[in-house]
Amino acid sequence: MGVVTTMDPDSARQPQGKLGKGGHALIGANLGARGKHYVCGSLAAFTNIIVTFPIQKVLFRQQLHGVRATEAVRQLQREGLKHLYRGLLPPLLQKSTTVAIMFGLYEDFSRLLLRHTHRSGAPELVTRSFAAALAGTAEAALTPFERVQTLLQDHRHNGRFNNTAHTFRTLLRDYGVRECYRGLVPVLLRNGPSNVLFFGLRGPIKQRLPDARTRMGHMANDFVCGGLLGAALGIMFYPLNVVKSRAQAQVGGKFVPCHQVLMTVWRERGGSIVLLFRGATLNYHRSLLSWGIINATYELLLKVF
Repeated sequence: MGVVTTMDPDSARQPQGKLGKGGHALIGANLGARGKHYVCGSLAAFTNIIVTFPIQKVLFRQQLHGVRATEAVRQLQREGLKHLYRGLLPPLLQKSTTVAIMFGLYEDFSRLLLRHTHRSGAPELVTRSFAAALAGTAEAALTPFERVQTLLQDHRHNGRFNNTAHTFRTLLRDYGVRECYRGLVPVLLRNGPSNVLFFGLRGPIKQRLPDARTRMGHMANDFVCGGLLGAALGIMFYPLNVVKSRAQAQVGGKFVPCHQVLMTVWRERGGSIVLLFRGATLNYHRSLLSWGIINATYELLLKVF
């Protein structure tokens, strides 16, 4: 596997418009070489969440209740359009921040670690994999946003929690900070390994795609590369997301270990792999779209800035 980089190696050859020579260059200079990775990651995630939130809501209902996609859609239809984007703010804040951290810290950790391991002769792949794992672990600090998103998307809590701010206040006032981090373990088990695989494989995958000679061609390759990786990782770590959703749907009470939550869901669904992975098909397509959008938008913005 060759050198892994989050930058498109052909970006320097991309033609720039008039703004790219002046305004975009000025923006890039103000952001700095490091800061732009955070900004581009955040904007890419923002775009993705606005587009895919309704799909994510259907998927969440499947993960939590084990129902078919048609039933999940009917639930949302009964609740009405005013509730369709209920719970949007937490994932918007959480995903915009975590993707910024994911790309930005990966670059910063890679730069720092490569500087210190250059003389030791440590393989670059190992160093960058460690940087990706560290970035994924740091993302878990924002678990409270996923926690609040879960509660707002669960129709059983519609009468209890009004909005993002009210949910945070209620959890902190009645249960304390610890309650906001319910479901942290599956988040940690998911984030680190998935980051390692994402950053480790997206370079080699893109190298195997047809050569792109236009900006649209590069965007298409970035979309395919990010989408395929996101979809594959979404399936691989799907059971952890089921466990996270089940754990975070609970308010108060004992903190149940991750493996016990998994066994509870397993028994409730009759020991069926098919039922455990219910919603995985929709998750595959959502991840394909989401990570395609994120990766393509991120790389495009890097070139613009």
